[in-house]
Amino acid sequence: MKSKKILMLAASALLLASCGGGGGGRPSFGDNEYPVLEVGTSSASSQVTYPASIKGVQDVQISPKVSGFITQINVKEGQSVSAGQVLFVIDNATYQAQVRQMQAAVNTAQAACNTSKLSYENSQKLYENKVIGDFELQSATNAYESAKAQLAQAQAGLASAKETLSFCYVKSPASGVVGTLPLKVGALVNTASVLTTVSNISQMEVYFSMTEKDALAMSKSGDGLQALPAVKLQLADGTIYGHDGKVTKMSGVIDQATGSVQMIAVFPNPERLLKSGGSGAIVIPSENSSAIVIPQACVMEVQNKKFDYTLGKDNKVVYTEIKVAPQDDGKNYVVTDGLKVGDKYITNGITKLSDQMEIVPITPERYQQKIQEQAKAMSAGDIVNAMKK
Repeated sequence: MKSKKILMLAASALLLASCGGGGGGRPSFGDNEYPVLEVGTSSASSQVTYPASIKGVQDVQISPKVSGFITQINVKEGQSVSAGQVLFVIDNATYQAQVRQMQAAVNTAQAACNTSKLSYENSQKLYENKVIGDFELQSATNAYESAKAQLAQAQAGLASAKETLSFCYVKSPASGVVGTLPLKVGALVNTASVLTTVSNISQMEVYFSMTEKDALAMSKSGDGLQALPAVKLQLADGTIYGHDGKVTKMSGVIDQATGSVQMIAVFPNPERLLKSGGSGAIVIPSENSSAIVIPQACVMEVQNKKFDYTLGKDNKVVYTEIKVAPQDDGKNYVVTDGLKVGDKYITNGITKLSDQMEIVPITPERYQQKIQEQAKAMSAGDIVNAMKK
């Protein structure tokens, strides 16, 4: 039993020594000494994340130009297709009949035109021999011109019928990947029907919105989009996408409802891991070579505001509000306002302080030394007392 108490006291002494550096507790030295550190600058890296949506560089909805029943579906969902490849076939029996009809009209008009041409050429010879007059020659000329016009009209009708027939073969306008296929063979479609979507996913555009304040700060840098570093994409499962992206576009209009500016970053997609319509988060890293970084243990949080104790005149502490960057590493804060280089702040025991309280400032090294001395003294005395019980 005594050995257990000894071990417990020894563990307590070690715990005190290890926790002496924390901001919440402080051993009682009896001399009102607190460790003080001068504010300096150091390098700090941070990152800002923005919710994002993923789209293909080109997402094209495929709709037929004619009405009819689907007779063939030549692709599968997720299949890669090239520009001009036939995706669907619409029932074309009616349109083929129209082509044949127009071809017959062209043949008839061609025959009539040939006849008119012979008549015209014959009338010219008769006119030269003064067999017929001007009226007869002009009548033959007009008939020939009318026949040529009718032939041209029939040929235009044939071309239109062939083009309409070609619409029955729905082709991909661009290279990409086929999306969902909501309709099956036999379905009746019209020009308002969406057969599928073809997405060019060799590169992906990731849409996100940046706050007006951040966009303004970026614009003031002078380089605009060129000032932004390569960005990363956090996928829906929390992992980071293996390729960096580049912000290429920024909207010139601020959304008044949200106070944000839409941005577009482009990411390569060689493995086709990214899918159009997906979601994620854009991660923009930043480096600050002159940041003010202090331990979180030195900071108190009250009603979502952060405070620390700085050393004022006559060694009196001042309860000071500070502002920090929204991102942190879990151990330190990057102070953006409330502290400047040369200020001195209390690093430990802040829960025992109050505004304008007078202290004896010591160095953090001396503070740790006193903790170790006190821990050794406490453990020796407590062990003796425990053994007497």
